[in-house]
This record gives sequence, structure tokens and C-alpha cells, in this order.
Amino acid sequence: MAAAVAMTAAASYPDGYYNRMDGKRKEELKTAAKQCVQSHTMLNYSSLPNYWQYSDVYPELTDGMKRWWDMYSDAVYLIRPGQTGTQSFSANSMQREHAVPKSWWKKNGSVEYTPAYSDMWNLYPSDGAANQAKLNYPFGETRTTTFDNGVTKVGAPKAGYGGGSSHVFEPADEYKGDFARAIFYMATVYDDLTWVYDYMFVSNTYPSLVPWAVNMLLQWSRQDPVSQKEIDRNDYVEQYQGNRNPFVDFPNLAEYIWGVSMGETFIIADQENTGTTPPITGDPEIVMPVNGESLDFGQTAEGFAISRALQITGHNMTSPLSLRVVGTDKDYFTPQVKSIPATTMNQNGGYLLNITYLPLKTGSHEATLTLYDGGIEGSIAVTLRGEALDVPVLTALHALDPTDVTDDAYTARWEAASGIADYYIVTRVRYQDGAEEAETYETGETSYRMTGRDPSVAESYTVTYNRLGLESPVSNSVYVAAAAVNDVLEEAPYRVYAAEGGLTVSRAGGEGGTLRVYDINGMILLEDRDPSDGAFYPVARGVYIVTIGGGRPSKLTVR
Repeated sequence: MAAAVAMTAAASYPDGYYNRMDGKRKEELKTAAKQCVQSHTMLNYSSLPNYWQYSDVYPELTDGMKRWWDMYSDAVYLIRPGQTGTQSFSANSMQREHAVPKSWWKKNGSVEYTPAYSDMWNLYPSDGAANQAKLNYPFGETRTTTFDNGVTKVGAPKAGYGGGSSHVFEPADEYKGDFARAIFYMATVYDDLTWVYDYMFVSNTYPSLVPWAVNMLLQWSRQDPVSQKEIDRNDYVEQYQGNRNPFVDFPNLAEYIWGVSMGETFIIADQENTGTTPPITGDPEIVMPVNGESLDFGQTAEGFAISRALQITGHNMTSPLSLRVVGTDKDYFTPQVKSIPATTMNQNGGYLLNITYLPLKTGSHEATLTLYDGGIEGSIAVTLRGEALDVPVLTALHALDPTDVTDDAYTARWEAASGIADYYIVTRVRYQDGAEEAETYETGETSYRMTGRDPSVAESYTVTYNRLGLESPVSNSVYVAAAAVNDVLEEAPYRVYAAEGGLTVSRAGGEGGTLRVYDINGMILLEDRDPSDGAFYPVARGVYIVTIGGGRPSKLTVR
């Protein structure tokens, strides 16, 4: 694969972009690298596949269609004609996977409080089964495996790996350097995060990575050097979120911060990639789009914005390329920029232009995007089309009991939406070690096979659906009990007992924890964030599941 080939082309970062790094060493160099790249646009998490359809696809077509470049499996997932990235993701049951698991930095139950949640240098398209198998395990090298699809391995770590985790995720050799440089970026840009899990990271400015992780990642980066795939992706990410990965632009940078060159001064002029603008060797030319091409935004709700990307490829620009939208509905279509610098076009071979469609009335709308100047003769016209529908009224779905429950999997189910559903979103919550670990999956069906289940860990799931970019209210919660459920909660800050006509709490000080009571179908009946000693909750006769905080559930029978 191309990912295994050593770097063959120079990275094209903007002039002066990395000046702060020049002349620095060790921790000062790491701080300077952060200052150079940390400022960026926080992208919408749900919309990432619409960017990935350009940055994370194979350069050649498969059966005339784009193929997702999935670093977690060798499955063939295609973007079919007329599909957006998110539509292809849903149709292929693919998932957005964090290289550094979001649960590692969760704060007060939230993972979205930091830009790391949707940073493209921490997220990649993934096969669903591989994503569920790797869970939130750290990177490492496996001794034995419980999952191996030929690209992703999950299993017990070799001695010296894993940071105390019982399992590690080992990527294929051809992608180990890619992931290492992603982790170096995360350790640099997000070194101020407070880590819930400290398998690989420590919460300080330097070195930000624990020793075993540093050694492994440096070795992976040496064995799998920067590829053309990473160089191309670096340019795309800069277009979308406005920053680059310095460990791709400078393959030896990690050695100056953590490795064999720590005692040396980093001089940009001594590096291989100087970011010079390619010389103009021919006439200015726009290769893509072609005159008369169209960009279809599909359907959205009145008053709600939707974005699409237009690839503009060109060479030998002698002046900025100008953009203008004309036509009756021109006010509904807004390109992110009005001109593209010649150096940007010439350095990157083009530009990925984001255009937003925001209709203020229902109906079909059309306008024309005109590209001109830049030294090209004449102009190029692209037709922009979209349709606005009435804002849909979305109601909560009803989640059903799971079927086909085994020790390692079960099928989550729910009733179909009463109207049109573009896709369903299943949220799976695992209750383990005093914490709640949530994952979301998208599907076009009314069921989803949950794999990677641990029979000793309780779970629950809820469902929503998306229509025209809007998400429905959350369904009821269905509880999937652990294989062994105790009658009394152990190792909890307090205990809950069944009493005549209800449930009662017994506690003797100490920290609290949210009390949740579910019926046998998984519906939450009551919730108390910090119940007092002696609190009594009247409930009808029956069997109930009780959790305290994220602890192990108990089954109680009220008579």
C-alpha cells in the first residue's frame, strides 16, 4: 500500500508557519510547536465524513467510485454516486474513531468540552467491528489476540506495553507511523488536558507522554516513515480546520523533542521540507471543476444550514483565484472565501472549498458559482442546487428489548420512525469501574449488532434518528444486565435494599453517587444524584435494577 512507502514529496506548509520552532530545543521546541498549530477551527463531529471523503480516500477509484481509506481494516467501503460522506458512512455502518479515546479526557461526564473531540488529527474513518473491538484500549504490541482482522489486532500486551491495561490495540505495520505522529500531535496540542486514564499520557507540559509510550511511538515512527498519504492529508486538514501536523511536515521533529536529538537545536533550514512554492512551468490552468459542473446539496430544513465541499484543482496561478456567486438564489449559497491565493493553489495543487447552503424559504433553489482571475482565460461556472423542506416534527422512538444475547454480543432493536428517518443513532453506555463509557453508532436499519460485549459489565442503549440534519428526542433506555447480578451493591458509597413497598438507602458518610432505578425492561424510573441516609423510594411490587454511580448493578425484588 502507499502508506508503507517512504516520503516522496515535500510538505508544503505556508511560509513562516513554523518560525517559532526555529532555534528551539527539547521542551521549548514542543511548546513552540504547540503555539504554531494549536489555533484551528473546531469542526462539527457529525460532519467529519464530508471532509474525509476527500482527505481519507484512496487516490485511485474502485469500480469508478471513491473508496474509504480505513486504517482499521481492509474492507472495501465505497462512496457511491450521489452519496455524501455522511450518507456513505451510514450505508456502510462505518464509525468515527478517536486515535486517543475520548473517554481518556472525559470531564464531568462530557467529552465535547475540548476541541480534541472533533480534531481531524485525532479522528479517522473506521470499520465498525474493529472500532468496537479496540474500545478505549491504549496502543501497544500484542502478545496474544482476541481480535485480528489482518489490520487491527486487539489482545494482551507484550511485557513493557500497555501502561497497566489488560488489552492493547496494535495497528498494522504500514499505519504505525501514521498513528504515532497523530499521538505526538495530541501530546503537543492537548498537553494541558487532565487525563482520566493515564495509560500513555501525563498531565503536564513536558514530556506529556509516559516513557514506555515514547519509546514505542518513536520506534513506530522510524519504522514507518511519513507517506504520501499523510502529506496529502496534511494539506487537506489545513484547508478544513486551519492547522497542520508538524510531525508530518518534519519527520524528525519527534526525535528533537523526545528522541535521539533531544540535546540538539532544531533549525528549520536544515530540515528536508522547506515549503517552497513550486516554480511556474506552464500556463495557468483549472483542471477541476469543469465548466458546467454542478454541486448538489440535497435536502435540508428551512432555516438550517448544510455544507458541501468543492474540489478546485489548478496549477501555475499567477494571481489570486476569485470566486463569486450569482443568480436568483445567490444569497442562500455562501463560499467560505471570496478568493484563493495563488501560492495556496500552486503549493497544494488546489483547494477544497466549503460552501454553505442556508435556505430561508422552502422550495428548490439554484445559483451559479463563478471562478475567474488567477491568470486563467475566461471563467468557470458551477451550478449550485439545493432543496428546502418544512422543518420536520421529530418524536422519540421506542427502544425494544435486545435479542440474540450472547456473552460477547447482542442485537439492539427499536421501532421504526413514524416518518422518514435519514439514519438512526444508537448510543451504547457501559457501566464499569465507577464510570459510564458511551459510544455512538449510525445505521439505516432498525437494529444494530453490538459486539465486543463483556458479560461481567452491564450496558444500556438509547436511540434517536436524524432527518434533514435534525435529531429526534432520545428514546427510552433499555438495560442489558451483566451475566452475574448481585442482590447487594458492593464497594459502593452506600447501599440500597428492598423494603416493603419500595427501596431504602443506607449510608454512613463518604462521597455520594447518582442512584438510578430501572424496571426490568430498562426504563429509568427514578434518579437521585446524592440520596440521603434513610431515603425511601416507594415503588410497586416487582423486580428492579439499581446502579450507584457507574458501579456494578444490582437486582432487587420489592414484595
